[in-house]
Amino acid sequence: MAARGVGGLHVAVVGGGICGLATAHRLVRAGARVTLLEGSDQLGGLGTFFPWRDRWVERFYHCVMPSDDHLLGLLGELGLRDAVTWRRTRMGMVVNGRGYPFNNAWDLLRFTPLGLPDRVRFGVVSLLLRRLGQGKDLDGTRTEDWLRGLYGDRVWELLLAPLFGAKFGARFGDVPALYLWQRLGRDGAVAVRGYPAGGYRAVIDALRASIEAGGGEVRLDAPVRRIGVGDGVRLELAGDVVTADRAVSTLPLPLLRRLADDDLAARLPDVELSYQGVVNALFFLKRPLSGHYWTPVVGSGTEFDGVVEMTPLAGVEPYGGRHLVYAMHYTDRGSALFREDDAAIASRWTSQLLGLHPDLNRADVDDVRVFRAPYVEPVHPLGYLARKPPVVVAGTPLVLATTAHVYPDVTSWNSSVGLANHVVGTLVGEPQPVPG
Repeated sequence: MAARGVGGLHVAVVGGGICGLATAHRLVRAGARVTLLEGSDQLGGLGTFFPWRDRWVERFYHCVMPSDDHLLGLLGELGLRDAVTWRRTRMGMVVNGRGYPFNNAWDLLRFTPLGLPDRVRFGVVSLLLRRLGQGKDLDGTRTEDWLRGLYGDRVWELLLAPLFGAKFGARFGDVPALYLWQRLGRDGAVAVRGYPAGGYRAVIDALRASIEAGGGEVRLDAPVRRIGVGDGVRLELAGDVVTADRAVSTLPLPLLRRLADDDLAARLPDVELSYQGVVNALFFLKRPLSGHYWTPVVGSGTEFDGVVEMTPLAGVEPYGGRHLVYAMHYTDRGSALFREDDAAIASRWTSQLLGLHPDLNRADVDDVRVFRAPYVEPVHPLGYLARKPPVVVAGTPLVLATTAHVYPDVTSWNSSVGLANHVVGTLVGEPQPVPG
């Protein structure tokens, strides 16, 4: 179906995460009549929050990078760009139960889990890695083959394999090397990160206000039960039906397939992707940990694979004077850990965190909360660039805006906003480049 303008058309947006919100915001500005349908009682997707005492806290950690041009552009439109506070942050590394700073050449020289030749090799290769990937078919190259060849067996087996295994599961070595190379383009060696005043709730609230000010409708607790297409789009809800001229779905492809009627299901992309979910524990501590924003945890007897301390970035004020620490483990949504009781995870992970930090005791742990998300990161196969589906479902008025369309960019709020820009540009006949 050829793209055409949306002025005067009714466009439904399915999903109220950042991509859905940014899409609805842009569609309203383009003159469309917009209905945004969110299945839960809260907007934001992975940016959702929960009440904690007299304030709101994000369920999952986030930060803004200086290279996040799409997100920063959106924040500028909302009048929030100047509300981002930028701070220099530091990285740590825990290996075999011992913590190390991991920020500069001096830290690397003191990183004793690696022998001196491997430390030197690690530093030189890491410095040149972006350049070493230029002009190569990294989309068709296994991450393990590329990184093991560059860094050597010891670095791969001690550090890189556990880190990739934590992120992508058993198939970590098969992930295209392009994903890592692209991630370096976002994170690189940048130590400066930002956090918006009022947290990510302020961004979500501003987007909702923009949509509603432009005449759009935002509906919560409105899960779509069935989607059909014809001259328009028919969205069946519990006890209600929404019809629209066009629709944008931000739902993960496996979920969309379950909701599509037979005709639409036959037209959807045949790309099959597995997805990693995440189990995330939030610790409200009376004392700080290491002061490092991000610390991978390797070979240390913990189920969580990394720790993010928000205090170096956001301070303690948003959390009532407490130091907020996120510990996370990426896992399939069908795993035993994903289905386990919150209290059991909180108790076990608290013991593991205390084991890593002997100067911390249980009295320092004020509270622990556990949250999960089932679809966080697709696990892309080799050669995915050529197989990545278009955003328009051919022959239908349905457009897709999912994490399956972001590759090779890193799944983030920035890439989600970039995808929203591309989708809306396609709808109004002014397509923009796909992120990545």
